Amino acid sequence: MGLTSIFYPYGIILQAIAIFHFIRRRPDTYWLWIIIFGGGIGALVYIVVEVVPDAGLLRGTFRMFPRRSRIKQLQAMIEDNPAPANLEELGALYLEDGKPDKAKQCFDRAIASRADSIDTFYRRGLAEVALNDFADAVPDLELTVSKDFKYDFYRAAGLLAHSYAQTGQTEKAQTMFDRVTNASTATEIQYYYVAFLVAQGRKQEAQEWTQRIQAKKRTMPGFQKRRDRPWFRKVSGLAVSK
Repeated sequence: MGLTSIFYPYGIILQAIAIFHFIRRRPDTYWLWIIIFGGGIGALVYIVVEVVPDAGLLRGTFRMFPRRSRIKQLQAMIEDNPAPANLEELGALYLEDGKPDKAKQCFDRAIASRADSIDTFYRRGLAEVALNDFADAVPDLELTVSKDFKYDFYRAAGLLAHSYAQTGQTEKAQTMFDRVTNASTATEIQYYYVAFLVAQGRKQEAQEWTQRIQAKKRTMPGFQKRRDRPWFRKVSGLAVSK
């Protein structure tokens, strides 16, 4: 009895799981051929190498239900006690839940009550960036970066540079990108910089940065590569040819 017959019909199930994960996460293309032509064995290899390590990244999915339960609790609490701390927590949960519009409303109310928390301004800036409201994001991120340039591992500074670029403040964007790309190697920030260079017609520099990102990808630990996979795809999607 061959391995293929041992795996049947479970091999088909394993292939379905592997293909579903491949579509969602888009790892290297060669894995698709391993899944298709390797049958159940190829799918099992893919699951061990790619799906199992990804479980840590999917932890947020399993926290969805308790998060939404907490959202409902906070909504009820805020009706009686709209304390800034409750509004801030609810806004942060809305951000995690992919609802930046509701998050911004919470942060607006929290700031109106107590405008002394750098994290609240930063998170409102995150919500505004998610809403493509870069004009409003700039002052919130400027305040954050002015108090702590390293905030959230330099992500605040990277988003400020991106927001400057999106609002036509080219010189400020360049200055901020220079500072933050010298301090951080985060792929998200590097993607924003490549997009900025492409928008400015600086294709040669954009291509050099793209090559740098691709070289970094080859030497990255697996868990970091999986975490940054969406940003690698976005970099690859930019028109950076000479």
